[in-house]
Amino acid sequence: MEQVDFAGLLSALGLTGPQRAAAIGSIVGRMAAPGSERATHRWLDERSGLGELLDVDYAAMGLSALYRASDRLLTHKAALEEALFKRVNDLFGLSTAVTLYDLTNTYFEGEMAENPKARRGHSKEKRSDCPLVTLGLVLDGSGFVRRSEVFEGNVSEGQTLEERLKGLEAPTGALVVMDRGIATEANLDWLKTQGYRYLVVSRERQRHFDPEQAVCIQNAAGASLQLEKVLSEDGEEVRLYCHSERRARKEAAINERFAQRFEQALDQIAAGLSKPRTTKRLDKLWERIGRLKEKSRGVAQHYVIELVPDEAGEKVVALRYTRQPVAGGSLSHPGVYCLRSSETDWDEERLWRTYITLTDLEAVFRSLKSELGLRPVFHHKEERVDGHLFITVLAYQFVQIIRRRLGEQAICASWRTLREQLSGQVRVTAVFQRPDGHTLHVRKATRPEGMHLEIGQALGIDQQPGGIQKLIH
Repeated sequence: MEQVDFAGLLSALGLTGPQRAAAIGSIVGRMAAPGSERATHRWLDERSGLGELLDVDYAAMGLSALYRASDRLLTHKAALEEALFKRVNDLFGLSTAVTLYDLTNTYFEGEMAENPKARRGHSKEKRSDCPLVTLGLVLDGSGFVRRSEVFEGNVSEGQTLEERLKGLEAPTGALVVMDRGIATEANLDWLKTQGYRYLVVSRERQRHFDPEQAVCIQNAAGASLQLEKVLSEDGEEVRLYCHSERRARKEAAINERFAQRFEQALDQIAAGLSKPRTTKRLDKLWERIGRLKEKSRGVAQHYVIELVPDEAGEKVVALRYTRQPVAGGSLSHPGVYCLRSSETDWDEERLWRTYITLTDLEAVFRSLKSELGLRPVFHHKEERVDGHLFITVLAYQFVQIIRRRLGEQAICASWRTLREQLSGQVRVTAVFQRPDGHTLHVRKATRPEGMHLEIGQALGIDQQPGGIQKLIH
């Protein structure tokens, strides 16, 4: 926070000293001990040494101060995001040529009747039983947030790009990287007309790959990856077909598991044809097979199924099936996926490595949701929900600053791991009885060890924070 003068930014926005302390406490609490505002207040009072470092008495600060801090931060949301991103950009010299856009949602505990944004929709955490809200982020290629916005929980990814990208102020001319859920033809046409470049995961189902036309590269884990670049007939778009052996083995195993389940179900139907009191009507069995196809995760398309009727044509006397993999499908081309881009002059490796930034964005959302307490949300009012999510976004920005600094020193641990490692150094109070009858209290930080020293040196921070305090009673 000091590196981007966050306290000075809050002061310039009109926040008083106690208000700044409450805001910083809320954000640091979300970073160090993710939870609700009530949990953060308890952590600041009972467990944290932050008050000593900032010379703030958090024990005397009421819970309402944190709620009011959330309200004030939300009031200045646009100014904070713009100023903070500019300062981070100046700090690291970021390139804003790449814009990442994606949506995620978080769920509530309760009905949330007071929040008009709380809607039931598709939950990425399988919590469709709960009301949801959606968080949209526009980030730069380094993973820092440019803008954020909270939308209704039932917002559709594929139908909201134009409205959301304008609302989130993605710079025109930037390269927009998106996943297949948003990369509809209508959205791609809109990006072209608005002057955006794009690199997206293709929604096409037909798979194609010619290993003789592919180049081979290695990913960050050292695994081989084959890339085939195909230019469109009009020369305005390129498709990059990517083949991963690791992904191929995984897909093949999944396909085989579902294929075996599908075949076992067909065998059970066939076996039932020779047993009494089992369904043998032709129409009913086709309905049953139709339900099996719906549950087959797409493998049913690779089977030819025949029901042999009796002379009357009403009852089935035999069931036959054969596996015939459809060309261009997951059985014939496991491990293949396709990227589409307007960057026709880029080579295969540059296209693929730029796309990988999208997987980093997915890591951003995992960090927000799991490491920084994005979900679940316990607030009822719309502004408190938006404030809760905005504090999480701010916390993420400072986590990114720390992780980028550590990454420069080849320390690439997750934030959860870093928290666990750093929690070993604490402030303790030793009590001594003096010969004159008085009691001496000495408060200091424990000696840093191992990873504490490595992280502290990488960040250039005080290895004995808080100094030594002595008090005689």
